[in-house]
Amino acid sequence: MRTAVVLLAAGLLAGCSSGLATDSAPGLDVATDVVSSVPKDEAVAALLPPEVRQSGSLTFGSSTGSPPSAFHLADNRTVVGQDVDISDAVARVLGVRIDRREAAFEAVLPALGSGKFQVGTGNFGVTEERKKTIDFVTYIDDGQGFAVRRDSDLGEITDVTQLCGRTIGTGAGTTFEATLNANRDRCAQIGRAPYEVQVFAEQSAMYSALQQGKVEVLMSTINGLRYATTQQPGLRFLNEFRRLDVGFALPKNSPLAPVLQAAVNELIADGTYQRILHKWGTTASAIPSSQINPTETR
Repeated sequence: MRTAVVLLAAGLLAGCSSGLATDSAPGLDVATDVVSSVPKDEAVAALLPPEVRQSGSLTFGSSTGSPPSAFHLADNRTVVGQDVDISDAVARVLGVRIDRREAAFEAVLPALGSGKFQVGTGNFGVTEERKKTIDFVTYIDDGQGFAVRRDSDLGEITDVTQLCGRTIGTGAGTTFEATLNANRDRCAQIGRAPYEVQVFAEQSAMYSALQQGKVEVLMSTINGLRYATTQQPGLRFLNEFRRLDVGFALPKNSPLAPVLQAAVNELIADGTYQRILHKWGTTASAIPSSQINPTETR
């Protein structure tokens, strides 16, 4: 999954910001601090590998895109969002700093294998294919959904064959692109014209294509689409297609996996996790506990 640069992007969010570039994400409670009071947990921190305890930092490769996941404020420098708050809260539990380095969505996972980053964030959905080379520590349940123009004749989509003959916009390197490509031949099997998939590197271009009628439907994150369609006139959220666990991405067999899992579970236990999701309007995506490499949701 991916959240990338939306014009004004994503979820039915609680509250409103005050004093922080509200034009960058109307309706988002970007000003509320739910992280700085999180204390270090010595027992969880003790699980860190010795080299991390010595350096006092973790290198995160982060894909920054659209609300509510991770996005820039109007200054184009400050990054905020649900992923940022969860990552920062985990770092506080562990008593380490985050060296956050922005990277394109499609570049983060390969860079983990090369050792460039220790952890990756970018609303990465947990799939069986990705788990062959990447480990995941879950922190939210998002998933795949659809959005259309308000004048679209499309109803709820429960099977991709309902898209036969249509043009679909989605993000490059995402689970949405993979799902659509994996099912492309099913239209021919039932005697229907195939659907066409247009892939976009930036969601701003993807939403513009929908507004202009260049694509008929978008497939993207549930939370991202929900918010974007409340902010962009003429669009509507169509429906959820399937839920998918989202997690921190790590190199295969990273010793950090159980450490991050313990930190997320500590945040769930002390209520910080719930406060973060409430801030970003994503409480419907809460998980009861963090897991390492759960089975892909079907």
